[in-house]
Amino acid sequence: MKDSIFVKTGYDPETVVQDGNRFLLANGYLGIRGTVEEADSSALPAVNLAGLYDRYENRWREPVNAPMGLFAKLILNDRPMAIGETEPASHTLSIDFRQGVFSRETDFGAVVLYSERIASLMAPHLLAAKLSLHFRERGEAVLTTGISTDLWDLNGPHLNDYRYRTGETLLCESVTGELRIPVAVAQTASADFPAVETFRVTDKGVFRDLRFSVSEGETVTVSIFSAVYTGQDVPSPAESAAVLCNRAKASGYSLCLQAHTGAWDEVWKRCGVDLDGDASAALALTASQYYLNSIAPRHAGNLSIPARGLSGQTYKGAVFWDSEIFLFPMFVYTQPEIAASLLRYRIETLPGARKKAREYGYRGAFYAWESQEGGAEGCTDFNVVDVFTHRPVRTYFRDKQIHISGDIAYALWEYWRITGDPALLLEGGAEVILECARFYLSRANLHLDSDLIDFADVIGPDEYHERVTNNAFTNRIIRYCWENALRLPEIFSEEPERFSKLLDRLDYHADWSRLKNAVERLSNPRVRNGVTEQFQGYFDLEDASLETVRTRLCDPREYWGGDHGVAGSTQIIKQADVITLIALFPEDFTDEAVAANWAYYEPRTEHGSSLSACMYALTACRIGRQDLAWKHFVNTASIDLNGGGKQWAGEIYIGGTHPAANGGAWMIAALGFAGLSVRDGTIVLRPHLPKEITKLCFPIELRGRRFQVTVTHETHSIEEI
Repeated sequence: MKDSIFVKTGYDPETVVQDGNRFLLANGYLGIRGTVEEADSSALPAVNLAGLYDRYENRWREPVNAPMGLFAKLILNDRPMAIGETEPASHTLSIDFRQGVFSRETDFGAVVLYSERIASLMAPHLLAAKLSLHFRERGEAVLTTGISTDLWDLNGPHLNDYRYRTGETLLCESVTGELRIPVAVAQTASADFPAVETFRVTDKGVFRDLRFSVSEGETVTVSIFSAVYTGQDVPSPAESAAVLCNRAKASGYSLCLQAHTGAWDEVWKRCGVDLDGDASAALALTASQYYLNSIAPRHAGNLSIPARGLSGQTYKGAVFWDSEIFLFPMFVYTQPEIAASLLRYRIETLPGARKKAREYGYRGAFYAWESQEGGAEGCTDFNVVDVFTHRPVRTYFRDKQIHISGDIAYALWEYWRITGDPALLLEGGAEVILECARFYLSRANLHLDSDLIDFADVIGPDEYHERVTNNAFTNRIIRYCWENALRLPEIFSEEPERFSKLLDRLDYHADWSRLKNAVERLSNPRVRNGVTEQFQGYFDLEDASLETVRTRLCDPREYWGGDHGVAGSTQIIKQADVITLIALFPEDFTDEAVAANWAYYEPRTEHGSSLSACMYALTACRIGRQDLAWKHFVNTASIDLNGGGKQWAGEIYIGGTHPAANGGAWMIAALGFAGLSVRDGTIVLRPHLPKEITKLCFPIELRGRRFQVTVTHETHSIEEI
């Protein structure tokens, strides 16, 4: 945590969208993109709200962006001092990841504008900013602050029936279009200079104009406070927003900042990783941890994290398998209450998973591939648009990626295995595992001539190959789900009658008797020269190189998968599939088998997903190839700072931050480089430190005790703190 500040100099309109991601502020409840205060919708400003969705007409449902309560724009002597309207002499954006503070400094010649803002980690409904204006030219100035409704929406608009209130506290009230849920934003300001104050309501919001005279060399300051509440939060959102705004104003910006940074200090004490040896990699890892921690649902206790966090509306603001496989590990080892929140979300959305299973003619729990509120399936049958015909392409993510239910069951069991706390399993988690196991019993195919069970017409993590049979990852996650369902009596050992009543309530006794038989008959993948076949028939596909397949593209935005994609008939895969299987179930593979699979699959992987590189890094550590692990670590940890990752799937924009890669960076550092694991309640370290790192140090929390892990090339230690 020695260097935690990222700085970007110069104004480039081509990087405005990516800067919105890089300089994101968030606190679990909301995320405010890193755009300047005066930005209009062309710069993609957003205050993205967690867990609030809306559908406009027949477009995709997506999370709602609230009006921007920190809007501010300066006019000096009738000339706008605004990015996009006036060319700046210099322009600098920065973010302090340790403190969660975004700053900008823009020199317009006649005036230098400096601002900083926070999305309060202490008060998650609060945004606060401080603007300082240093004038080099005398004259008449107008500083406009207010609540802008010039919103960026991918598939909107989502807010209707705007109502405004002016006065000391500005207020903007609206309702969502689909469910008519109220959304209220309040704003107030405190200036250290005398000004004539007037108010305006326009078609772009409600504003306060501060008119004042300035002298050459004069500096003035204004603090702005904004609060956001919805009808999902409180009965009277407008009243709550106004009260919080006024309370913050009375406290002042400095105290709000102090409370916010103090809350961040506590977060870093629990999870911050110190990496010595490579300063740029250390900053990238800190950034990754910041992005992930900033979107953690600390305020709720029963929410999960969307695939693009709170950086915007891409991926429909939905929760994917990323939460259980890529985000969960950092939290379960450092902040288990957040890990519990991710899983409690799945427990509470079990009715939605049951409903989806029934819709497809199955029993049990088939979880949404793209889960929105209540576990509703946000994934459509047409997730990609063909770049040539501009027509939607039928995809099968919604109905064929059945491993999602097993991923959730896996994480539930991991939570108990690592923390030793059975509470989640006793309070609904066991029911989830049983219902996921039942879904797989219902979905299985039985071959009467061999008594083998297989799973046909599925998609594994590699989405370029659709509707395959016996995907190795999928079958293993199903086996683990079945095995752990059978182990549930251990969890209820002190209350066996409680488990028996659970089986009675679920009418589960017949399925219980089928489980052990099913485990023993589940098909195993073919293994050739130590390499596990990704799915049945994979080895028979064209073994073209990645470079060869790439030359077959006619458009760089073309989708590689599906029936007509360039990769579908080849062995080129989108992301780690068998390698992910090895990372999750390391005990299934010898070191020699890991090496064989790594050597085979890595050259055939396009890494078309930000979920891919971290799994290759973890397995590279296992085979002593720290050089390869380092390469994938740098790619993973720096993805948001460098603007990596795909921005388009066909014609669909999929940009934003990458929480899965953020979690993956921690996984590589802690589970890979430090070799951290927990076996029977005991912490184990088997370091694989690359030469670029001289020292790695980080805290973990295990079963109510806190430890500091330190790894160097000469020694490693675990000390209780």
